[in-house]
Amino acid sequence: MSVAAVYSPSFLSRERTVARSGFNRWLVPPAALAIHLCIGMAYGFSVFWLPLSRAVGVTAPVACPADMSFVQTIFATGCDWQISMLGWMYTLFFVFLGCSAAVFGGWLETAGPRKAGLVSALCWCGGLVISALGVKLHQIWMLWIGSGVIGGIGLGLGYISPVSTLIKWFPDRRGMATGMAIMGFGGGAMIGAPLADMLMKHFATPTSVGVTETFLAMAAIYFVFMIGGALGYRVPREGWKPAGWTPPAASTNAMVTSRHVHLDIAWKTPQFWLIWAVLCLNVSAGIGVIGMASPMLQEVFGGKLIGVDVKFAELSAVQKGQIAAIAAGFTGLLSLCNIAGRFLWASFSDKIGRKATYSVFFILGLVLYASVPTVAHQGSVLLFVLFFCIILSMYGGGFATVPAYLADMFGTHMVGAIHGRLLTAWATAGVLGPVLVNYLREFQLAAGIPREAAYDQTMYIMAGLLVLGLVCNLLVRAVAERHYMTDADVARLRKTSAAAVAARESGVHADFEDFLEEGKAGAAGGVRRDPSVAGMGSASLVVVGLAWAAVGLPLLWGVWITLQKAVVLFH
Repeated sequence: MSVAAVYSPSFLSRERTVARSGFNRWLVPPAALAIHLCIGMAYGFSVFWLPLSRAVGVTAPVACPADMSFVQTIFATGCDWQISMLGWMYTLFFVFLGCSAAVFGGWLETAGPRKAGLVSALCWCGGLVISALGVKLHQIWMLWIGSGVIGGIGLGLGYISPVSTLIKWFPDRRGMATGMAIMGFGGGAMIGAPLADMLMKHFATPTSVGVTETFLAMAAIYFVFMIGGALGYRVPREGWKPAGWTPPAASTNAMVTSRHVHLDIAWKTPQFWLIWAVLCLNVSAGIGVIGMASPMLQEVFGGKLIGVDVKFAELSAVQKGQIAAIAAGFTGLLSLCNIAGRFLWASFSDKIGRKATYSVFFILGLVLYASVPTVAHQGSVLLFVLFFCIILSMYGGGFATVPAYLADMFGTHMVGAIHGRLLTAWATAGVLGPVLVNYLREFQLAAGIPREAAYDQTMYIMAGLLVLGLVCNLLVRAVAERHYMTDADVARLRKTSAAAVAARESGVHADFEDFLEEGKAGAAGGVRRDPSVAGMGSASLVVVGLAWAAVGLPLLWGVWITLQKAVVLFH
């Protein structure tokens, strides 16, 4: 009996995603970006709040009766939702992102990125469809369940699906590889928010704000891109490594292991919880600023933003509208720095190491946060903006660097699952950071502190959080020998067997994707080796170029729109 007859992996199995010889690893990052750019719209969902807050009234909100209970407002169809109710979707996004990543991370390692990517597409896009129905029927609970819960699960699966795969394809550039993918999550709102705004204007009528149709249109667009990304995933065969690359000797860097720690052991180690605290504290400091960036700039500088030496409270309605436009440019600029930082800092970590990179985040961030009040009181808008651009680049860089940090510490075999557990730090920071910024601001204002000085104490507290983060990072040491799996343990856990690969390559189970891979290898001259950019054939180069164009052109469009808004900041 042939190997193929013994083992017949399904199309969605991890075994069927094992790349044939000759597959170009540079096709994997755009597949990851295709998914991350779609689910990254979670950051831009606030573009729907105002239209949804007048879904009934269309031109103006219709207030619910004062004696209506909260439960009644959930099911009411004759009055509009408050923005505070809609904002629960944003909270649910990141709570369920962290929870689903933690729960399904282990499943992902055995199921493979293709299956996880497909489930992510079904959840995220299906959630948008349910939300569209919720808007049509005016039932906010359907938005909470559709986008918040089901969509949040899709976020978690889509977010972690490429991490383990990219790290295995780029052992020589772990930081850069994860930075490229996670950059997409930061860039999703840059594309999705202006796209949603354009679609709502297109679908709006005298009797509709156009959100229902926009949700459905975006669900269809995202589904195509996410399915394309999921089907584009491939995992390297066991023992594969880039041509000409030699793994560093273990003795040269004790902080980078070539062995593996099991998920059930990894999360119990002090290293895991120290890195958990490192990520949580780094994100807490940055996420609070993101949520309050616009009002903070307006209240700190007031009329100085438009050349008028008056405080924020003394501005006219027209003047407040002018500085609001400038603050929107500031917010857009911060999003660009967030995105750029994910790629640049993660790539930089390949040069100096993850621990050193996080030390830079905390030391430089400490200096910048502590200097912000002085810069603000001096009235230097340029330095204020520059400082926060650097801070937000390190916020994004922290997300992109941590998967490589985990791979260095615990090995690559279960890094996706370990990363999933670690993302509970993000969910925690998503509560801690905004609460600190918002409530400290309210406390300062209630105590009679002027608006322009209301953020001073907050900045000092953020600097204190970074001191704690620095201490946690410095305490990280190499994992103890007793925690590593033996070679026999690793072999037993591997789901991609030689029989599965042999069955796939025997031709008995060849399918359309195999045909395409054979065509790409043949067009490149039949060269079967690690195809770096320098070694690509012309046909292979075209395929890679088209894959990158599919994700790069929308991203460039989003950058262009954001830059246009940011220019207002400097006028």
